[in-house]
Amino acid sequence: MPEATLTEICDEVVACSRCPRLVEWRSESAAHPPARFAHEAYWARPLPGFGDPRATILLVGLAPAAHGGNRTGRMFTGDRSGEFLFGAMHRTGLASRSTSVAADDGLELTGAYVSAVVRCAPPDNKPTPQERQNCLPFLVREIRALTELRVVVALGGFAWDGVLRAMGEVGFRPPARPDFGHLAEATIGPYVLVGSYHPSQQNTFTGRLTPSMLDAVMSRARELAGHA
Repeated sequence: MPEATLTEICDEVVACSRCPRLVEWRSESAAHPPARFAHEAYWARPLPGFGDPRATILLVGLAPAAHGGNRTGRMFTGDRSGEFLFGAMHRTGLASRSTSVAADDGLELTGAYVSAVVRCAPPDNKPTPQERQNCLPFLVREIRALTELRVVVALGGFAWDGVLRAMGEVGFRPPARPDFGHLAEATIGPYVLVGSYHPSQQNTFTGRLTPSMLDAVMSRARELAGHA
């Protein structure tokens, strides 16, 4: 069953320690939190994907934030990027609520699964090429396990590149490498890849990515996936 396969992948992700630099950084971040999180126990492990095992839409980010997912134990949870992302997902019917503050806050996804190219928080949000390659098999396996998957939304250029690499490992390579862009689309085998600017504060605070722009990505993904 797809659910059991995804559960196995999640268990393997959480137990991973292949990247010494990331292991050190996720622990260092947990040991020296900002004052507002000083009372909290950090997850400080790799993050698995989460969501609907029957998802037709997969959203892929770069990596967990040191004081977001690395703290809470769930992708895009407990930071401003997650607030922006799940706000859009809620408005377009993919998430049960618009906020994501803790792994046990009751958030449920419908028709969507959220993951990342790299599963540990990297220093300066910049994984090395080797760290990306170490993590990539997890994304490959998630794509295979999501048997109803039709659309992959890449949140940022790093995710776009990672998804293309993962698709190649799955067995699908476009004849020419498609360029990343907001609302860019590329058909890759049975999937459609859709690009979106990453919901980082660097983009959302400057207006490069607005709520309506991210809503448009989610609505397009729903349309391509055949959601009513």
